[in-house]
Amino acid sequence: MSIKKAVVLLSGGMDSAVTLYMAKREFDCTALIFDYGQKAGKELDCAIKIAQAACCKNTILKISFPWKGSSLLDESVDIPGNCTSGKGSSIPSTYVPGRNIVFLSYAISFAEAIGADAVFIGAHQLDYSNYPDCRSEFFDAFRKVVDTGTKCGVEERSIQIITPILDYTKKEIVERGSELGVPFEDTWSCYSGEEEPCGECESCVFRKRAFDEAGIKDPIFG
Repeated sequence: MSIKKAVVLLSGGMDSAVTLYMAKREFDCTALIFDYGQKAGKELDCAIKIAQAACCKNTILKISFPWKGSSLLDESVDIPGNCTSGKGSSIPSTYVPGRNIVFLSYAISFAEAIGADAVFIGAHQLDYSNYPDCRSEFFDAFRKVVDTGTKCGVEERSIQIITPILDYTKKEIVERGSELGVPFEDTWSCYSGEEEPCGECESCVFRKRAFDEAGIKDPIFG
């Protein structure tokens, strides 16, 4: 019996790291890491460390969003601090237009080319930014696109899009990662491009709260 293969989108953050560690329990995983001009360039180094710690292959893909459209990309736009958006609230400036559509499209193409059975993505729709491309409705729709727009799909060998933490709270993500031995010390959550996490952006705020609620010491914030 052949081992199933998967492509795992790995950003260097805690969500994608936990997703990789979940995926590698059942799949031979290749991490797909995007260098897309994000301010938090440090997350690329973290992603490589996480893939190596998980004993998984990794591929770094350099792409560009030259039109910007997000505070994560545009140096002239400040990343907002002390905001904790969530389901039902407005979409924050950290949203990158169409990012998960782009990332998943590359991942599906990669998976189809190497004969992978699945693509994993660490999106979740609870306790986090109100991004439209992190909702279950989006992933259901994208699965239909894959089924109708790929050779694998029309030959009824569809590539699965797996979102294992979609309905996890941030606290539950920390707890699951702790159970799996995820090296949280190698993860990077901050949206800024500094050497140390700012502690003020939405991603930092959610991270600190999650570790506090889980009663687990964060190796980054202590």
